[in-house]
Amino acid sequence: MTTSALAELRSQVRGRVLLTGDDDFDQARQPWNLSVQQPVSAVVEAADADDVSAVVRYAAAAGLVVAPQPGGRGASGDVEGVILLRTGKLDELHVDAAARTARVGAGVLGGQVQAVAGPLGLTGLPGSSPLVSVVGYTLGGGLSWFGRKYGWAADSVTAFEVVTADGTQARVTADSDADLFWALRGGGGDYALVTAIEYDLHPAPTLFGGRVVWHGSQAPRVLEAFREITSNAPDELTAWINLLQIPNGPSLVTVDSTFLGEEAEGRALLSALDAIEGANTDTRAVLPVAELGEITGEPTEPGPSASRAELLTDLDDKVAAALLAEPIDPLFGVHIRHLGGAFAAPTENPQGSLTEPYTLSMFGLPFTPERGAEIAARQEALVQSVAPYISGRKPYTYLSPGDTAAAAFKPDALARLQQVKRDRDPRGVFRSNFPVLG
Repeated sequence: MTTSALAELRSQVRGRVLLTGDDDFDQARQPWNLSVQQPVSAVVEAADADDVSAVVRYAAAAGLVVAPQPGGRGASGDVEGVILLRTGKLDELHVDAAARTARVGAGVLGGQVQAVAGPLGLTGLPGSSPLVSVVGYTLGGGLSWFGRKYGWAADSVTAFEVVTADGTQARVTADSDADLFWALRGGGGDYALVTAIEYDLHPAPTLFGGRVVWHGSQAPRVLEAFREITSNAPDELTAWINLLQIPNGPSLVTVDSTFLGEEAEGRALLSALDAIEGANTDTRAVLPVAELGEITGEPTEPGPSASRAELLTDLDDKVAAALLAEPIDPLFGVHIRHLGGAFAAPTENPQGSLTEPYTLSMFGLPFTPERGAEIAARQEALVQSVAPYISGRKPYTYLSPGDTAAAAFKPDALARLQQVKRDRDPRGVFRSNFPVLG
């Protein structure tokens, strides 16, 4: 972008516009994962939906591309020369307790909704971190703590407020625009720029959950207990297991869990964990839904990371043995989530049913290029060790740099998404983190 073009853009929006060389430009374009570079031409921090419309109209007229990011999570780096549009200031948040609904702007974080809905005995369908934008997470489908009970977060959406590729603001529902509504409920943000969503909340009068931590030497017993617990868990119970290698420290194994119900029943369902001696920490207790983020204690500041995720078709003896055959180093963590329940039920969203019962995520801290290469090699070796149990697809929000949208959708769903993209954004004004035409 030339200086004159930037000046023109600045004249059309109320929010801040930054270009290379401006103070704060590098910080403004920074994604959550500091290993990802974002060589954008400009950053616009939209003040409101009117700013979003103005940026889109400007880009459409100038033949430029807009990449929306509330906070930079899920960034792929495929943004060379684009206008990076930050929507973090679109912070509208309204909860209707009687109707059990929420309306949130594109900058609202999951933890903010939980803080308002929780005291009312309600919950959204948040993930593990309270610092993820509700809109971005939901556009990717949304794998929630409570998804086994209530399904994909996207399935609860009833309306989208969007800016279309010509800069027009519109409200999209299943009745007003069935194809676009379908695409946005889990197909990513490639088709229109979402400024707000409305969705159903769910009852959560009582929640029991927390984390139990053991030394890594107990990993075989903990994994066996995890398999036992998840083999017949009710939909109200969610359990995740982590193999962790603390840099220059010990190996650990943890089980994180939530139960939408009373403490006594939750403890009984997780009793196999209590038979394993030597727990260093056990935070399980009745807790407010607003404190979900305390369970996993995920990072609260950006940092470098290298992640890879897959879906597992089973967690039988062979898979368990492969996962535990060697230390996970140089990885920092290997994470397995139990799915099933409502995730496996029929759904109309682009992600479709998740018949795979578990996710497998592997992540490391690539502080140097050499370390990054070692992490990638260990991830590949671990995947190969369980290759017969890798389904070959993965949820959209689990995609990492180097992946494509094709990995997230079945062929018929991908073809339909691509057609929606061609119909609604024929000039390619919008670019999501993982474009469906990429």
